[in-house]
Amino acid sequence: MFMDRRRLLTLSLLSGASPLLGSADAGKKIRIGQIGTGHAHAGGKMSALRSLSDLYEVVGLVEPDPERRRTAEKSATYAGLSILTEEELLSMPNLAAVAVETDIAQSAATALRCLRAGKHVHLDKPGALDHHRFKNMRNEAQERGLTVQMGYMLRYNPAFEFLFRVVREGWLGEITEIDAAMGKLADDRTRSALRSLPGGGMFELACHVIDAVVTLLGRPNSVHATSTPTRTDGMKDNQTALLQYAKATAVIRCNHADPFGGRRRRFMVAGTEGVIDIQPLESGKFSLSLTSAREKWKKGTQTVTLPVPQGRYDREFMDLAEIIQGRKKLSWDAAHDIAVHETVMLASGQLIA
Repeated sequence: MFMDRRRLLTLSLLSGASPLLGSADAGKKIRIGQIGTGHAHAGGKMSALRSLSDLYEVVGLVEPDPERRRTAEKSATYAGLSILTEEELLSMPNLAAVAVETDIAQSAATALRCLRAGKHVHLDKPGALDHHRFKNMRNEAQERGLTVQMGYMLRYNPAFEFLFRVVREGWLGEITEIDAAMGKLADDRTRSALRSLPGGGMFELACHVIDAVVTLLGRPNSVHATSTPTRTDGMKDNQTALLQYAKATAVIRCNHADPFGGRRRRFMVAGTEGVIDIQPLESGKFSLSLTSAREKWKKGTQTVTLPVPQGRYDREFMDLAEIIQGRKKLSWDAAHDIAVHETVMLASGQLIA
């Protein structure tokens, strides 16, 4: 049923692992810094790190762009932080990790410099404009025994954790269909930013759900991408991708012209013995349909609501802390991340299979 069953078997967040190279002592605060404020998630990631003060000591911020640096210095999110050069940050004693939140164009090269300085990396999605650059960076991290945690927040959403588990344990039978949508109504500023990306919204936003598809089914046999823009401003704002597997298909939609896109975001998985339909995407709410009762869940259809942590990114950095402390390994390895990036590039029309 799965293209990489051994990888899927590692997807329990509760599983233990041997210590990693470069790990920090358990119980000590992890020294971490952030490079860049250009990514859409940059402020949220910094807020998460600073809120987890029992785990992390945030040592400073690097922002080479003068205008962005001035904006950051005036922001409550970065208040009181030391503004450093990249060299100053990477040479700081006992620095264990760096959150890379630059523009996508600089992200892979920045991550690689951090890795070569011996640091673990949290790298925000989708990681690079060029697939070969991403692949080389990700493989080098593995060779160095360092972790690159991609910023795909759905990995740590309770509904998706439940989904990954029940698929792994066979509750849904053989997966035949996945249907996912991740859209919103983009304002002029967002449209201007996405217009510079050849892959448009599918590349920048729908990569989240593509990561989940590849987690469940592995690298697709083929990918067919379409783009039907709603305007003439050059932005790919209405895209669809069909991912084909031996016995399953996954349809991904990304519509940046949808005024109700946020509440319509969904991820539905259908199999020969059950269906899970998560909607809205990050709500923790889903319908579960089963042909046979499983644990406390009955045969038939039921509505489930799982509690979602208030901090959108907290679980990511809690997991990263365990990894840096040598308590576990990241559940998504280099091969997975490379397959995701390739699939994202194909789905957004930037690569031809």
